[in-house]
Amino acid sequence: MNLKKTLFIAQAGIIAAIYVVLTIFAMGFDLAQGAIQCRFSEALTILPFFTPAAIPGVTIGCLLSNIFIGSALPDVIFGTLATFIGCIGTYLLRKHRFICALPPVVSNALIIPFVLKYAYGVPDMIPMMMLTVGAGEVITCVIFGEILLNALYPVRHVIFDDHHEVFSFKKSVSAE
Repeated sequence: MNLKKTLFIAQAGIIAAIYVVLTIFAMGFDLAQGAIQCRFSEALTILPFFTPAAIPGVTIGCLLSNIFIGSALPDVIFGTLATFIGCIGTYLLRKHRFICALPPVVSNALIIPFVLKYAYGVPDMIPMMMLTVGAGEVITCVIFGEILLNALYPVRHVIFDDHHEVFSFKKSVSAE
C-alpha cells in the first residue's frame, strides 16, 4: 500500500475516533440526540474543507457514535446519511470558505426531524424540529466549525497535506 493511501486511511480513522469521543462527551450533557441536540462532534463536518479523508472519517464516526449511544436503527442509518451528505456538500464547497459549513446544517435540518418522528415517536412538529435541529447544527457546524477551520487553516499543510518529510525520507532512502 502506498503512503498516500496509508495517510488517507490514518486521517479518516483519527477523525472517526475524535468524532466518537466528542459525541460521547456531548452525551454526558444530554446533547447528543433528541429534538434539541448540539453534538460537538458535528463541528468536524468542516474537515472535508481540508481533506477528502474527512468524508469517510466523519461518516464512520457518526455511524459508530449512533450505535454506541443506543440510537434507533433508522437514526443510525438516516442520521449517518445526513452527516455523510453534509460532508459531501462541505467538500464540494471547499473553494468557498465562508459557506462550506452550511451543507451539514441543511441536510440534518431536513432529515433528522423525520427520524425523530418515525424512529422515536416525537409528536408531529416537523417544522419546529427543523428549526431546533437546524439551530443545533448552526451552533456546532457554523460557529464551532468555523472556529475549528480558523484554528487549523494556518497549519493545514502540516496536518492534511501528503507531502510531509516522511515522503521526502522515502525518496531519499530509495535514491541511495
